[in-house]
Amino acid sequence: MPLPTFIHNMPKVELHIHLEGAIEPATLLRLAERNRVALPADTVEGLQAWFSFRDFPHFVEIYLAIQSCLRCADDFSLAAYELGADMARQNIRYREATVTPYTHLIQEKGLAAEEIIAGLEDGRRRARRDFGVELRWILDIHRNLDMPATAEVTTQLALDWADRGVVALGVSGNEATAPAGQLAPWFQRAKAAGLASTPHTGENAGPQSVWEAVRDLGADRLGHGVRSIEDPYLLAWLHEKQIPLEVNPTSNVCLGVYRSMDQHPVIHLLRMGLCVTVNSDDPPLFDTTLTQEYQRLADTFGLNEEDMQRLTLNAVRAAFLPAEEKRRMEEEFVGQFAQLRSLTP
Repeated sequence: MPLPTFIHNMPKVELHIHLEGAIEPATLLRLAERNRVALPADTVEGLQAWFSFRDFPHFVEIYLAIQSCLRCADDFSLAAYELGADMARQNIRYREATVTPYTHLIQEKGLAAEEIIAGLEDGRRRARRDFGVELRWILDIHRNLDMPATAEVTTQLALDWADRGVVALGVSGNEATAPAGQLAPWFQRAKAAGLASTPHTGENAGPQSVWEAVRDLGADRLGHGVRSIEDPYLLAWLHEKQIPLEVNPTSNVCLGVYRSMDQHPVIHLLRMGLCVTVNSDDPPLFDTTLTQEYQRLADTFGLNEEDMQRLTLNAVRAAFLPAEEKRRMEEEFVGQFAQLRSLTP
């Protein structure tokens, strides 16, 4: 079996993808039309061209425009359902999707917090029914917006919705201008209530940001974390603790963290024995999919079937699921990988 076919067919888990940034152009046009939102283009091709952002401010502009199209529970349900449909196409069995509720609530669109979770849960249930896939939610604090209001509102929603698919509290935004330490009280509350901690860190700031995330926020996983490569002591510590890294190679290249795929440190992190997972971040915005992320790593670094299995099982073990569910998933995946390898001459 050719490696591209193996990668397409293998079971997958994804831990770092943003609901808003995963909305496909065709779905975005549908949302914009029914909510009477003007976008810079009115065709799929036009939106795809617009998604080719010039710089980070342009990326933010696109992201905010996408968010403006989500205006009621049905919109969130559609976005979640389409996320599940995409999982079925790629053989992704489990996904943890990040949602940033505060940015929706402060936009002038009359949206109530309950509409967000009601829509997400409706889409999640329908995706499970129709595609046999499983979704969970990570609520994300935007560290550069209205502190401390964004932290307080997001944390409280995460606690309130813990029985409706929310498994973790995250944080995104510019690490360099908003250190993690200021968020410690809210992450302590979340962790005390049983939620996990998975902050974005080590992306647009260096190793110090990662140290702060693990020290001040009790990080159970690291969103990105790739710039840990710049600190050998941090690498040794991450190896010892086996704290998972949610690595998004194409995203890092598109946003200028690394100039090209062959300069990305993912191969070094993997060979050092760190717990590396592969993810797509905002797939339509970076013109990628999880399947393509695996293929690009294979093409660039010569990864083989055993590497694909290792990366996938890392993601299973790093998922914020009960231990028994992860054990069953791992056993199932190991059997499926063995079956796929048996088809390779």
